[in-house]
Amino acid sequence: MAKQILMRGDTDPGGSSSGSAVALAADMCIASTGTDTGGSIRLPASFCNIVGLKPTYGRVSRYGIIAMASSLDSIGHFTKTVEDSALLLNVTAGKDDFDASTPRAEVQNYTKNLNNNVRNIKIGVPKEYIEKGLDENVKTRFEESLKVFEKLGAIVDEVPLPHTEYGNACYYIIQPSEVSSNLARYDGIRYGSGRENFGDEAKRRIMLGTFTLSSGYYDAYYKKAMQVRTLIKRDFYKAFEKVDAIVTPVSPTPPWKLGEKINDPLKMYLSDIFTVTANLAGIPGLSVPIGFDNGLPIGMQILGPQFSENLLFQIGHAYEQEVKWYSRKPNL
Repeated sequence: MAKQILMRGDTDPGGSSSGSAVALAADMCIASTGTDTGGSIRLPASFCNIVGLKPTYGRVSRYGIIAMASSLDSIGHFTKTVEDSALLLNVTAGKDDFDASTPRAEVQNYTKNLNNNVRNIKIGVPKEYIEKGLDENVKTRFEESLKVFEKLGAIVDEVPLPHTEYGNACYYIIQPSEVSSNLARYDGIRYGSGRENFGDEAKRRIMLGTFTLSSGYYDAYYKKAMQVRTLIKRDFYKAFEKVDAIVTPVSPTPPWKLGEKINDPLKMYLSDIFTVTANLAGIPGLSVPIGFDNGLPIGMQILGPQFSENLLFQIGHAYEQEVKWYSRKPNL
């Protein structure tokens, strides 16, 4: 119901946490939570013209949430503004003895630097994200956002992320493998129901993961994907030696129509091409609105080193206050 209330022309709200995004965008709540394994917070935020945060891996406890891909899952949230996102992370971040992936890293006051300007902050733009396959209207809105940063005094420069092209292939080996392992508990014995209640996509990922982890294929697929993951993480580490943060579009296209990609899984998976690398690297990402295409929202993600949420909020808030896209609703 919320989906139909919000989106114009039966447009998809994007991602597995889209119900939380729609509830917020439709003013059913003041904030909502979600899980981001490969973009399932940032993509719905982009498609619904709201702010979505995927924190650093382990920054927020996953205790009480059913694991899908344990090395990728991050717990984040949706808000109307960057300030609200910072306020909410002040509450949710921190060490949890029930989740071994949460570090003892200090929880900062995430609203502390909100009103600081972005003058002389170095913002990197990876050419690999904008060279090919990017919708022209998305590219135009993204380039306009870069001009806003320059107007605010930030230093915008190109930065290489050379292994980006392997991100999706890497993700769609690691993620289904971990799905297969985590959902093995649903065997009709230890839990109340078996796998017959899974949808087609869940079954597809379980089968892909089981095949990838099977004898004779582990080295060729999973082990190789983990090696590529290391290269992707290294790309980000090197990039952050040169720039303070990286900005990219969230999605290569505007929101698509309901059912448009449901029968073409490969086409659907390609929608994650800009978001999966942050999960593979374990870094935080903040999605903020940057405009509209024919009434449909477009978002930008701001990426930073691990535990740099304070910096992402500072950059996102400065941009948001300049353009105020959050104050506009998608065409209903």
